[in-house]
Amino acid sequence: MKMLINGNLIDKDEKIEIKNPANNKIIDIVPLGTREDASNAIMAAFNTKKAMEEISSRKISESLYDIFEELEKNSKKFAEIITLESGKPIKDSKEEVKRSLQTIKLSAEESKRIYGETIPMDACMGGKNVLGFTIKLPLGVVGAITPFNYPMNLAIHKIAPAIASKNTVILKPSIKAPLAALKLAQIMDSYLPDGALNVVTGRGSTVGDEIVTNDMVDKISFTGSIATGTYISKKACMKKLTLELGGNDPLIVLEDANMDKAIDGVVKGSYLNAGQVCIGVKRIIVDKKVADNFVQELVTKTQKIKVGDPMDPKTDVGPLIDEDAAIKVEKVVHEAINGGAELLCGGKREGAFYTPTVLDNVDAKMGIVQNETFGPISPIVRVEGIDEALKVANDTKYGLQAGIFTNNLGNAIKAAKVLEAGGVMINKQSTYRTDNMPFGGFKMSGLGKEGVKYAVEDMTRTKLIVVNMI
Repeated sequence: MKMLINGNLIDKDEKIEIKNPANNKIIDIVPLGTREDASNAIMAAFNTKKAMEEISSRKISESLYDIFEELEKNSKKFAEIITLESGKPIKDSKEEVKRSLQTIKLSAEESKRIYGETIPMDACMGGKNVLGFTIKLPLGVVGAITPFNYPMNLAIHKIAPAIASKNTVILKPSIKAPLAALKLAQIMDSYLPDGALNVVTGRGSTVGDEIVTNDMVDKISFTGSIATGTYISKKACMKKLTLELGGNDPLIVLEDANMDKAIDGVVKGSYLNAGQVCIGVKRIIVDKKVADNFVQELVTKTQKIKVGDPMDPKTDVGPLIDEDAAIKVEKVVHEAINGGAELLCGGKREGAFYTPTVLDNVDAKMGIVQNETFGPISPIVRVEGIDEALKVANDTKYGLQAGIFTNNLGNAIKAAKVLEAGGVMINKQSTYRTDNMPFGGFKMSGLGKEGVKYAVEDMTRTKLIVVNMI
């Protein structure tokens, strides 16, 4: 596939090999874009700002609905691409495509709901006989940088709200999984002015850095690591920022919880996409009174998970994005075991595959639960009561989402107030997300909110109009 700049498909002599994580076979090659390519894409987006601003909201909405229909026709192909480039099980890739379509549709609707407001000027001295109101204007050029784990939906979560609010976009998809984004852009481009959407494939140190530092870019929307997010926040100068920097998401199980639902929540939350999910369950904090039975049942269900070919509809867990990622998980698990954690099941690596793993008696200070472990791991931390559970849950630099299972309303409300996270799921695991909800964390988990309405709000600027009525 090729890059998209100013409505043209661009190739380069230097290429990036895109490999299937399941078998390490090359599935496609894409251009290795340069800083100059990124600069050209930014210039194209900058020069198209006026054309985008002049399009009516009705037309923007209609175009997004047309894009929705065209993407829907290609749903099967997109799911296959996602699985081939990322190793995600095909059944989960199909769900990602469905969510992506929903996100486009939400954006089509939200494009018609960008409201200003009237200001009661006479509430202050000097405001008599003065009319005040605000209007919302597009920011201009949005730079979007996305990761490998949701290569289609996370791209759409940045592109579609930007287009809905009449901005232009430069997207840099992950160098590990860019194919879905490139195909998405080719389809969207035919419904938009040339230069409204540009996609450049390349390294963060060149393409990404140009997007972050170029003065013609008005906003950066980034999903990725703390290290890169911190770099962006230092280099972006006066640009608006949305940074989603991952999580170390806890799931608390109290003694009065519905154990079957809690265990299902752990299985869904810990092993989804081989654990490569920013809101995946990274720490299971269980009351000691019920821990033995809970852990035993969790092991039983974990051992039933089917690991294998991601193109097989029966597969639950496929490979990690590459062998290096699996080796990193393997190392973290070994460190935990050497530190006193007990391996109950899993713990085996074969190439990029890592078996779903349950570790018991994990110390809350171990690296496997202090850092974001991107793998199919269920580390069990045993605690006494809700107060210790909340203390352990908050003992992290992250604060994206958290879950708690309890049938005690008082404990549920206490957790909702005390947990330091952008979202608290009561009787749901931390991986719960709908595409219209405000999504974003506290502490080092980032800045700003995604979710279509909230992204649109952050991709506009407010202008005040004052009219003297005399």
